Amino acid sequence: RIYEEGRESIPEHPYLFETDVEICLIGGSCKSPVERFWNGNNMMYILQKAQHNEESDPMEESKTDDAIYASELLPKESSGPVALSVRRAKQLISLYTMVQNPNMPHLKISELVVLPPLWIRCDGSDPEHTCWLGAEPLKAGNKITGINFYMVTCDGPAADKTCFANMEELKVAHKMKHHSSIVMTKGFAQYELVRAAAIEDTIIESESNIYVDITWNTVDKILETPPLISAAMLNITLESGDPRSPVYQLYRELQFLLALAEGLKTGVTEWPEPLESESAVELVQEFLTDLKKKLDGYCISGHSNETEKIKCDTAAVDSSIKSIFSERGDLDFAEQLWCKMRSKCVSSYQELIVCFTLIIKSLEHGEIQPWIHQGSSSLLSKLIQQSYHGKIEVVSLSGITPIQMLLEIGLDKMKKDYVSFFIVKSGSCLLFQDYFISTSVDLQEQVHRVQKLHHMLEIMVSCTVLLQFKHENLFPLTQICMKYYKENPLNEKHVFQLPIRPALVKKFYQNDNPEIWKVDISSGHGQKEVKTTWQVSTNPPVEHMTSNTTGLFSDSTVNGSSEERMYFITMAKCSQVHFT
Repeated sequence: RIYEEGRESIPEHPYLFETDVEICLIGGSCKSPVERFWNGNNMMYILQKAQHNEESDPMEESKTDDAIYASELLPKESSGPVALSVRRAKQLISLYTMVQNPNMPHLKISELVVLPPLWIRCDGSDPEHTCWLGAEPLKAGNKITGINFYMVTCDGPAADKTCFANMEELKVAHKMKHHSSIVMTKGFAQYELVRAAAIEDTIIESESNIYVDITWNTVDKILETPPLISAAMLNITLESGDPRSPVYQLYRELQFLLALAEGLKTGVTEWPEPLESESAVELVQEFLTDLKKKLDGYCISGHSNETEKIKCDTAAVDSSIKSIFSERGDLDFAEQLWCKMRSKCVSSYQELIVCFTLIIKSLEHGEIQPWIHQGSSSLLSKLIQQSYHGKIEVVSLSGITPIQMLLEIGLDKMKKDYVSFFIVKSGSCLLFQDYFISTSVDLQEQVHRVQKLHHMLEIMVSCTVLLQFKHENLFPLTQICMKYYKENPLNEKHVFQLPIRPALVKKFYQNDNPEIWKVDISSGHGQKEVKTTWQVSTNPPVEHMTSNTTGLFSDSTVNGSSEERMYFITMAKCSQVHFT
């Protein structure tokens, strides 16, 4: 029944079986909890212990139905999955096998259905410390011919590498178990290239991580370093806003933009504290005075150049990154104005009104004739264009209008900043440029797309600074990020993947220990293929073991103070049973 319902749509909630078992049906698009040990990518069952209040109370029976229902809504101590006993798991595997065995006529099953593979979370209570038991039907067309059984065990963590398996012993054991004369080996290693570091003895809470997955054929020894001919995949997860980032000042500018956008949406704007004694009004007044003098011919050429090329807060990033994110020398009047109001932090709605009043009066009286970029769509740009003809429309600086005007010029400037980087520095032709800088959508959506651009910038800068990436690597990564963000909302937890050559990052991992190292030993082909997997990992290989079997892992601490890296040792074996 669960299978038939799942063919139409994957159920959101697990089903209860015999009061103690939860059955979850997982679709092929979901991340498999057993992906390290099983290559299947279709629909599958996951069985685990039902999570409900198990403590018996003599008064429980006297409670009303409403009281019992209320108790079920109370938060549980652990929201993670809970494992079943190994004994119970074996019972369920037997039941699953029986109902699909065509040699069981006494069960009076009218029509045999080939069910999806089954995986059961186990609590490691047996001597082997079993953490998963699995079963997968073997088929010939629509007919079931047998079952593949899987067993995953886990020990550790331990730093003593003398307890690690020997490669030759693993191959011999596989040959004897499966009566095979030839075996193939495939290696996998994961190295963390960039991890969250400490600042002043404080760990930054961040999901940022750059690591590489490497796979290769023919493994000679346990924990061998992958050869340079291996296939490698760079995995990048990056959260914006790290104070150590060379573009942190640009991130702060984006935060000011987001505050304006939120104020436009809610009617309440959180103004930042002023950073300097000189107010934004005074700075704007000086700016307008300089422009007026220039128009009147009083400004010397050197001072003119300084006005035309103002150094704004956005581009005033660390000197170490100036070669990557250079200052733009073509800031127009509106962009320079944004830099001044942003850098001095216009700190109130009233101050903002005064600033725009000064500007509009100067335009009305013809005291300034500033230049602006073609294509600028902000209200201020339109007023400047109108001023060229000697008459500008009346603008009421009330309500949300001043905030919207400031938001518009900030959006215009930041879009040009990001586009400049992606075209000049990453060499991208910006295939999706129109999408990211479009003005045909509302302001809130434009701000959201600028956030996407900033996240992509953080990724490019990190790869350039930390991994010394060049144009040939930045270009495909930029295209991958742009394609994702054209189709998806902002997601700083997304893992961006880039195929690379191991030699590109070898110097970052060649003297380091892997986070995960495993070898697959296999024989046979097609449905007759059988596999043995041996793996070590710095983190528990299964999520239900950490919370459910603390006794098993309590003797040691992962990533402890000892110099030797602590590893969990995992073994996955399979065996086949044929019905005919």
